[in-house]
Amino acid sequence: MKYRESQEMYLETILLLKNTKGVVRSIDVATELNYSRPSVSRAVSLLVKNGYITVEKTGEINFTEQGKARAEQIFERHHIITEVLVKLGADRVTAEDDACRIEHVISDNLMAVLKDFNNK
Repeated sequence: MKYRESQEMYLETILLLKNTKGVVRSIDVATELNYSRPSVSRAVSLLVKNGYITVEKTGEINFTEQGKARAEQIFERHHIITEVLVKLGADRVTAEDDACRIEHVISDNLMAVLKDFNNK
């Protein structure tokens, strides 16, 4: 997995966990992704370094403004791609899985086309 894709996956996962659990710690991310704690710890450190999240002394992960905006953008792309694939006839599970891969490589121009299509 490429570095940018990895960051995006972590940001999206943290956003989804925050929306369902409220408080998110590295162990929650590790459990959700079925990754080792050391792998998640490294990724969290990189997200902190890049200014996307902060980690409190209690271990709680919080978004910076930049991080939350990026996570929401990633989630929106994932959602739109999923919905378009379902409208085109894909089953939801396949659409969700493929949207995860597509969202990392799709151009902004094509994303705008899909967003427009989805809103019709």
